[in-house]
Amino acid sequence: MVLLRCVDRHEAGMLMHEVHEGSFGTYANGHSMAKRMLRAGYYWLTMESDCYKFAKKCHKCQIYADKVHVPLTLLNVISSPWPFSMWGIDMIGMIEPKASNGHRFIFVAIDYFTKWVEASSYANVTKQVVVSFIKNNLICRYGVPSRIITDNGSNLNNKMMTELCK
Repeated sequence: MVLLRCVDRHEAGMLMHEVHEGSFGTYANGHSMAKRMLRAGYYWLTMESDCYKFAKKCHKCQIYADKVHVPLTLLNVISSPWPFSMWGIDMIGMIEPKASNGHRFIFVAIDYFTKWVEASSYANVTKQVVVSFIKNNLICRYGVPSRIITDNGSNLNNKMMTELCK
C-alpha cells in the first residue's frame, strides 16, 4: 500500500511550479504534472484540475508549445496557366559565413508552372536590386509575367515594385 502526503494550497502551488518549470521541470501538460506528483508521493483533492489550470496559465507554454490543437486552415491552390506567367520571389539570408565575394543574400524567383529557378547572390538586397533582378532575370528572359507573388517583405513591397508592375 502506497501512502501519499496530502498538501495544502500553498505547498501545492510550490510543487506545481517546481515540477512544471523548476530546475528539472519539463513544462509538462496538466495530466503529466499530476502523474509526476503522484509518483513523487504528493496528493491533494483538486490536484489534476489545478495542474491543468497551472499549465494553461504558463506564459512560456502558450507561446512555445506545439500548435497541435490549432484548427487547420484551408490552403489556397495557386496554379499557373502557362510557363513563366507567374513567379514567386523571395530573399534567403543573411547567410553565415558570407561568400568569398562578400555576398550574404540570395534572391530567388521560382516559376509556378515549370518550377524553374532563377537566383543571384548579393551583398545587400535593396529595392533597386529587386527591380534590377526582375527586369534582367525575368522580364528580359521570359517576358512580362502576369503575376509576381511575394511575402510582402519591405524590399519586395515598395513604390519601385509598384511602378515596375504597372
